[in-house]
Amino acid sequence: MTFTDPLILLALVPVAALALAYVLMQRRRTRYAVRFATLPMLDRVAPARPRWRRHLATGLVLLALGAFATAAAGPEMRLRVPYERATVIVAIDVSGSMEARDVPPDRLTAAKEAAVQFVRELPETVQVGVVAFAEDAELVAPVTADRALVENSIQTLRSDGGTAIGEAVFAAAAEVARQAATSGTTSDDGSASTNGADPAPGAEEDPAAEPIPARLVLLSDGFNTAGRSPTDSVQAALDAQMPVSTIAYGTPSGVIGNGIRSQSAPADDNTLRMLAEETEGHFYRAESGAELDQVYEDIGSAIGWRTETTLVTTPLVLLGLALAITATALSLRWFSRLV
Repeated sequence: MTFTDPLILLALVPVAALALAYVLMQRRRTRYAVRFATLPMLDRVAPARPRWRRHLATGLVLLALGAFATAAAGPEMRLRVPYERATVIVAIDVSGSMEARDVPPDRLTAAKEAAVQFVRELPETVQVGVVAFAEDAELVAPVTADRALVENSIQTLRSDGGTAIGEAVFAAAAEVARQAATSGTTSDDGSASTNGADPAPGAEEDPAAEPIPARLVLLSDGFNTAGRSPTDSVQAALDAQMPVSTIAYGTPSGVIGNGIRSQSAPADDNTLRMLAEETEGHFYRAESGAELDQVYEDIGSAIGWRTETTLVTTPLVLLGLALAITATALSLRWFSRLV
């Protein structure tokens, strides 16, 4: 916790002094009771262990004063909060190699289950789109807040063909640009942030708006074999201000085929790592369904949430009021006085 005006915390010194004075007064009262009272009367005048009610109201008042003094210093805390708006596009490799069964029941089925769970756990303020890629890339679910549509789009994916990683990035970048143009967002320097796309007809730009944070999460298990290269797609991701987090999925010993005619299908770490590093994203490797779940959990905690500094003055003031009111009510109830 930090404070905007830490010097005001000096107000806690008088509160501590009051607490010390109260303790000294109680000890002094006990000494006087021993000096002037007869021993048979001592238990009634100043018991060796005073009842807790005698001190509770005073303690609550002191705590209330401490809460008020702390609130006046402007306490701040760093809290994890969801983005007001954010875009995540999930790109899933549906090439033929995703039929490999080194990850049970097979790579694609496990990947779809993990992706659906990932989407469900994202904050509601995050909109999601889905790109499927094999020989080419296809936007199977445009960016939307409709999670049922997104989940259905993922669950209906089928494997076929080669692997066009670069095309998947281009397709995702185009969708982010379309969304930015439709939303009329602007860049940090105040210029229109259309990311290369023309604004939608009738869309009004908000000069105070900021670019909607966007992230591509790309899962693949193989080498790029079709379309534009991943190297060429790096600039498209940078232009769209879209970091790419890549997941190399599958085991090095993965194969596709029926046993008579089989083909090795390892994940291409180098290409996926390069794509993540060049776009300021993160690279992950997952060799099982459990590892893939953990990867998605890590990504979700990073892209769906942000850490911001928030004033916590109001909660402390309310706490102080609650303590003061409680102390007053108890004192009236037990001793027929305010404190």
